[in-house]
Amino acid sequence: MRTILNIIWLIFSGLWMALGYVLAGIICFVLIVTIPFGIACFRIAGYALWPFGYRVTERHDAGLASGVGNVIWLVIAGIWLAIGHILAGISFCVTIIGIPFGIAHFKMVPVSLMPLGREIVPTAQAYPGYRWNTQGQYT
Repeated sequence: MRTILNIIWLIFSGLWMALGYVLAGIICFVLIVTIPFGIACFRIAGYALWPFGYRVTERHDAGLASGVGNVIWLVIAGIWLAIGHILAGISFCVTIIGIPFGIAHFKMVPVSLMPLGREIVPTAQAYPGYRWNTQGQYT
């Protein structure tokens, strides 16, 4: 099911959002100081291409530099990418079939606003205690 959702996502909005992140990343690579922002853009671009089955978690080892970097990021590119996710999320939520895609866009808003100090991990790794066994029963 995740694969089907990811393919539909890729066709209707994933490619365009990923291109927006790649463009922001290329712009961030112009200055040496903003290279960490560019790396974060490329990481989020991969997540924007194939979001179902992955989750954004906070890194607890991120320090003060991540917080300061997030404020700078918010001013430079974060607000524009977040607006793109909000508008796409609203437009997808207009139809019943598009609601899961709209929710996925809304889940990407926090990471587009503050990408530093975040990590994109598979859902099973984000919630290791929540597993289903081979018989389909919750353990």
